Order: sequence, then C-alpha cells, then structure tokens
Amino acid sequence: MQTSFPPELLADPAMRNSESVIRKCVHCGFCTATCPTYVLLGDELDSPRGRIYLIKDMLENDRTPGPEEVKHVDRCLSCLSCMTTCPSGVNYMHLVDHARAHIEERYRRPAMERLLRAVLAWVLPHPERFRLALALAPLARPLQPLLRRSVALRPLAAMLELAPRRVPAPAPAAAPAVPSRRGRVALLQGCAEPVLRPEFREATMRLLARCGHAVVFARGEGCCGALVHHMGREADALAAARRNVDAWMVEIEGEGLDAILVTASGCGTTIKDYGFMLRNDPAYAEKAARVSALALDVSEYLSRIELPAATPRGLTVAYHPACSLQHGQKVTEEPKRLLGQAGYAVRVPHEAHLCCGSAGTYNILQPDIAGRLGERKAAALEALGADVVATGNVGCATQIARFAGLPVVHTVELLDWATGGPLPAALASLSQE
Repeated sequence: MQTSFPPELLADPAMRNSESVIRKCVHCGFCTATCPTYVLLGDELDSPRGRIYLIKDMLENDRTPGPEEVKHVDRCLSCLSCMTTCPSGVNYMHLVDHARAHIEERYRRPAMERLLRAVLAWVLPHPERFRLALALAPLARPLQPLLRRSVALRPLAAMLELAPRRVPAPAPAAAPAVPSRRGRVALLQGCAEPVLRPEFREATMRLLARCGHAVVFARGEGCCGALVHHMGREADALAAARRNVDAWMVEIEGEGLDAILVTASGCGTTIKDYGFMLRNDPAYAEKAARVSALALDVSEYLSRIELPAATPRGLTVAYHPACSLQHGQKVTEEPKRLLGQAGYAVRVPHEAHLCCGSAGTYNILQPDIAGRLGERKAAALEALGADVVATGNVGCATQIARFAGLPVVHTVELLDWATGGPLPAALASLSQE
C-alpha cells in the first residue's frame, strides 16, 4: 500500500513502524475471509483491510479521529486471525495497538464510555479489587433488564452477566516443594485468572511439581498490561511491562529461570511482545527482550519436558484454540498433542480459527458482537459430541461457559488429572452421571 507520511511524522518511532506495516499490505483481501467481524457484519470497514485504510488516513494526516474510525477500530477483537492468513506478513497487531493509543490520546469519548473504561482499567488488573467487584455484583443483578434496554448501559449488563454466581477461594500462595529439581520456572500470577479460575494455577503447580520443576512467583510482579494495552492506555501498559521485567530479572539474575510460564494465552502474547513494546527505552530494551525470549505458554513448556505416565480417562475433548495462542503466539499443535498423549480423544471444531468473542474486555465493551460470536462458537463445539471443552485462556473459558452446555476446563487441568491429580472441579457433574 502506498503511503505519504510527512517526514516530521516519521521522526516518531511508533509512526515509522506503523508506516512500514501499512506499506506491506497488498490489498489482497485474504484477511476478510478469516476476520470474525467481517464474517458477521459484512462491512469492509470491519475487516482488517478496511481498518488499515482508516488507520492509514488517520495517522498519515495526523488528525483527530472521528466517531466512524473509532467505531470500526473498537470493533476489532485483536484476535489476529488476519495475521495467520496474511501472505505479506503485515503485523496488524502492532498497527492496531498504535491506532488505539492514538485514539485514546486524541479522541474524547462520551462520558459513560470514559467512565466505564476508567473503571475497567482500575479494577480488572488488580485481583483484590476485581474480587471485591465480583462479590458486590449480586447487589446490582436486579438492574440487568433495565441496563440492557440502553445502548450506553449495555456493557454494564454484560459485566453482571459475566460475573460468576460464586467467587472461588484464592489458590495457594506457594507452590509445592520439589525434592529433586529438574528445572526452575516463574509462573505468571495474573489478575483475572486467579480470581475467576484459580484451579488453573493449582493444576499447573501440581503438574510441574510432579515433573520435578520448581515454581516461583516473582515478588513485585503484577498484571501483564494486556487489558489496558488493548484499550489504548499505552502509558499504563508500559508501566506494567517495566514492573514485570524488573521482577523477573531479579529471578533471572538470581537463581536463574528456565522459562517464564503463562497459563492465560492472552497474557502470553503480550509478554512475548515486551521486547517490542520497550524497544525504544534504553533502560529496558535489552532486559525486556530477554524476558520475552523466556516467556512460554504452559503447553509449550510441558511439550519440552518429560511428563509422568498418564492414566486414560476415557473422555472426548473439544479443543478450543484461543486466538491469542494460535494466532498471537503460533502455538497450535502442542496442546492437542499433549492431550492425545494423555489418552484423551481430541476433536477440533469447525471454524476453529474464529474468535469466541471474549478478547479481553471485548465481551463487555462490545456485548452484542461478542454474544453472536459466543453463540456461534458454542454451537460448533457442541456439534463435536465431546464430554468437555479444553482451552488455554481464562477469557475463552469464561465466554464459552456462558453459551455452551459443556464443562470448560484448562488444558493443563486435564493433563494434571491424567497424571495423578484430582478430578477438575468443572467435571464433577460428569463423575455423578
């Protein structure tokens, strides 16, 4: 795609990078076939190619975006399916992230939108605040019907619908002891996952301990920054990245780490991008690149080490590949292979490349589109005739559980169970049948 950015704009490293991304686009349109919003809405401006045109015009002219540009950029899930499809290597992720930061800086949203986004950014990255918000959710549930009637308030109704009826107890703060250590890893503690599904971390710690790999939690580590990053709050995202780099470097330069493991693939995609995010920070560029190089999805690490012998459980698993794992990190075969080796029959749904509609805060901020995608994904998973759905991202697990009549677990829970761990809590109903 031809560009005409003024030289003074290209002095900005972010603008220079976006210009190089835009120039790689050849208008082929392959991305439209795999873009969830284009598949649903059929609007060229709700495809990656259409958004690239909007973003090019907005950035190239260095102008304040209008409601139309904001609407179509907001509708992007950042599922990155387009990047898997693109034959030209367009890094759409970096481009849309820059566009969101530009919108956040230049565009004044309606008051209710500003308030909602500020609340999400203040609550979700902090487990204790998030836990308190969920505990208070039942008090507001009677207002759901009223909230659904207003377009401006519909995100609040979506928040209440997503809130679990019971807030789980926190996972143990320390990992099991490992008598004979074969490896040492840091496990991302996360923000939303330990509140919504603490059993994911518990299963991971048990399985790694059984394999002889010590787990540590880095002091001072917090939210990876993905949630605020995708809302365009660049300063907040970079502050989170720097804080985590500092925390993990203490462990790397101390006893050393074989990997930094992530059980929420949305977080993993962002942490693996820390090197890019902090590339222009002379104090952090090298350290961030080092951290990104050590970051692995838990399924990647488990596929590299020796697992205990498994006892087949006789279940058929519908595997949902999270977008952030299959498109963002290009981790596609490891989870399926691990489940198969553990004795599970693995099936993959039709349209496995399409997003379930979770996408961080998307199912709150864009509840109508997210709901349609969730229903479509649930129907595809249920059509497989499986006993359980397995996935590698807490957002996907929460979204799919809303629409599918099947228990939803993390891949690592099934691996833990097959190798001597307890029955996953979500499967308790199956054991009673």
